[in-house]
Amino acid sequence: MSYRTIRGVIRYTSKKPERLDQERGREIFILTQQPDGTDVLLAHCEIDDAPAVIRDVSLALNHDDSSPLDCSVRLTVGDEFEGSGWMRFANGYAECETFNRKDGRITQRIETPEKVKWLQAHPIIGDALLMKLYDLTKGPGKLPLENLFLTSPDHRGATGPMFFVTGLTLVYVGEEAIDVEAGHFQARHFQVTGTEGNLPEEHPPYDVWCTADDDYILLRASAGGYMQTHYELSELIRD
Repeated sequence: MSYRTIRGVIRYTSKKPERLDQERGREIFILTQQPDGTDVLLAHCEIDDAPAVIRDVSLALNHDDSSPLDCSVRLTVGDEFEGSGWMRFANGYAECETFNRKDGRITQRIETPEKVKWLQAHPIIGDALLMKLYDLTKGPGKLPLENLFLTSPDHRGATGPMFFVTGLTLVYVGEEAIDVEAGHFQARHFQVTGTEGNLPEEHPPYDVWCTADDDYILLRASAGGYMQTHYELSELIRD
């Protein structure tokens, strides 16, 4: 075969004292690395906390830097259809056709000064793929980023879908060995900061660990503050 497929499961749990380590959701993903340099991510995400969220995402991105090519999202919130949409990223602009129960039919075209660096349609696996933007040859440090796109500014991704443009700062902490449910891995540890003023509500402190290789598969992630959520890779198959 000229392509390579990675499959995995991420378990969502709570770190709040009253429900410590209780499961609150799950994510099943398939990442296909294709011979033309395109990666295609399929992700099915479930959040059990009310109002419950079910999200299905198909995202095509460039393998080298995770920049998006196209994406489709379908979203159910509180057991009701919330919205669906299709996005495409071209030289100098991004376009979107969506329908959601709040706003109805929406057409967006946003001019961009450069290639859109990243699209987060809210699967947790995407938070690790974002880390490809950091130049590891510079060692531990910070990287401010602009021209990043979200399909929802909501921290659970429970609105839309539609374009929201934002910025943030990546912090590379370094490499370390960690154990997760899926096994023992050499990991790269990152932090996401700098969301104040870039989102309707500032995102709590967020730490992300991904595989220390070219796959950048999410191993573990933790959000502090009011969220106190934890995400951990429980199954991984790499063909």
